[in-house]
Amino acid sequence: MGTTVEPRDVQVGVGVIIMRAGRVPLGERTGSHGAGTWAFPGGHLEFGESPETCAIREVLEETGLEVQNLHPGPFSSDVFVEEGKHYVTLFVLGACPHGEPEVCEPLKCLRWAWFAWSELPQPLSAPVASLLRSGFRPANAA
Repeated sequence: MGTTVEPRDVQVGVGVIIMRAGRVPLGERTGSHGAGTWAFPGGHLEFGESPETCAIREVLEETGLEVQNLHPGPFSSDVFVEEGKHYVTLFVLGACPHGEPEVCEPLKCLRWAWFAWSELPQPLSAPVASLLRSGFRPANAA
């Protein structure tokens, strides 16, 4: 028999899709669920926080970049059965015309790199993979 994981509350995450010259930055995750996968900058939505405010905060904390021109994007709903987690990820689209992402949280991210939408690295985090399966493609994606 398999191990039964008790269901927990659904958590809300924010993933930030930053477009620059048709490319997006993704980080190689480490140290938490999704370790070894590639994901957009982002994190948990805090109580009383808007998705846009969360996006600004998380991008700055994780990459040192200041994101602007934010607007809502699609969402994904992903269940991590083995970990007993369920995340609804709200994607926010934004721009960051200057600077390069830095590894500001080395216990959470090994490195950042820019990728064309058609050449995203593998494996992708579950929310990013769900986003791709939905057929979503940013307007200025390469």
